[in-house]
Amino acid sequence: MATYELYNGNVACAEGAIAAGVRFFAGYPITPSNEVLERFALRLPEVGGIFLQMEDELGALAAVIGASIGGFKSMTATSGPGMSLMQENIGCAYICEVPCVILNVQRGGPGLGTIDPAQMDVMQARWGSHGDVNAVVFSPSTVQECFNLTIVAVNWAERLRTPVIILSDAALANMEEIVRIPDLSEVEIINRKKPRVEPNGYKCYMPDLDDLVPPMAEFGGPYRSHISSLSHLDNGFASMAPEVIEGLLKRLSLKVEKHKKQLSLFEELYTEDADICVIAYGITARSAKAAVKVARERGLKAGLFRLISIWPFPYEKVEEVVKNSKVIVVPELNMGQISGEIEKVNKSAKKTVQLNQINGRLPKPNEILQKIEEAFTNYAKN
Repeated sequence: MATYELYNGNVACAEGAIAAGVRFFAGYPITPSNEVLERFALRLPEVGGIFLQMEDELGALAAVIGASIGGFKSMTATSGPGMSLMQENIGCAYICEVPCVILNVQRGGPGLGTIDPAQMDVMQARWGSHGDVNAVVFSPSTVQECFNLTIVAVNWAERLRTPVIILSDAALANMEEIVRIPDLSEVEIINRKKPRVEPNGYKCYMPDLDDLVPPMAEFGGPYRSHISSLSHLDNGFASMAPEVIEGLLKRLSLKVEKHKKQLSLFEELYTEDADICVIAYGITARSAKAAVKVARERGLKAGLFRLISIWPFPYEKVEEVVKNSKVIVVPELNMGQISGEIEKVNKSAKKTVQLNQINGRLPKPNEILQKIEEAFTNYAKN
């Protein structure tokens, strides 16, 4: 039977992860993600899991990688400065194909910056680690979504054998809302594929042809795995042959690309006839939705397209939204990181109006409404 709890965003993420089967968490305290670590410290012993507080963020993700290779569904949580420290191990997890979830409760930067809400790590989530990868990144905008999307993130990490990132923020982390906790029988659980061959025929990076994802054996069993972050053959041993390097990198990207439609999550409100469409994500989308509803009450044909998954970026769908609108309004807690992606598909003379809030405050609905009204006056009515 489903229950209802009053959670903040951080606690909801931790509970969603536990519902999805996460039984290992390693982390290091950092504001504003501390309640995630605290919740796991309390709850994992209750469900037979393991909690570790590490000496820093580098060690935290290293421990998560090791635990995942050992067979645990694993997760860590941090904020911007800690996320920066994790980048080397994120790259290691990508090329070693280690399923894990990384929650980044965003705060303002660069450096130690502030502890106020921000959305400044969007591009870091996509490109932060060196190398060329196809990232999977989700962005919740409600406490309920913190719970639900963490389950989704764990499932995709296991299904694709890849790190998955959740971008929350300081406001959502501390916001309390009623969360529906489903009965576990309602929760879809996806586990990593196990080898289907005899131990002497197993190669730890030999992909299945249908989804390009290799089955994953646990350490300590009868199957031998050689895990290497060097460019490697299907057996895990290093190779610098050009065809091996190219083949590996293409497969790592294509295994995500093959599932792009399923990974592309979004919400549309009044977009079918919108002259002005607001494209928003995360905490900012809450104000955007309220602004769009008021604009409609005032007779303005405004709509909302909310990105729930950010990467892989849904260029085709966004292009459709841009094509069907006269003006695009993009509110963000950064200098325009998603606005730049929208401009890649804005091939006509359409206008993109930005509202970039970088002072630690959240945009109010009336501030976004003002941008909608200005857009209508200056562009849409023509």
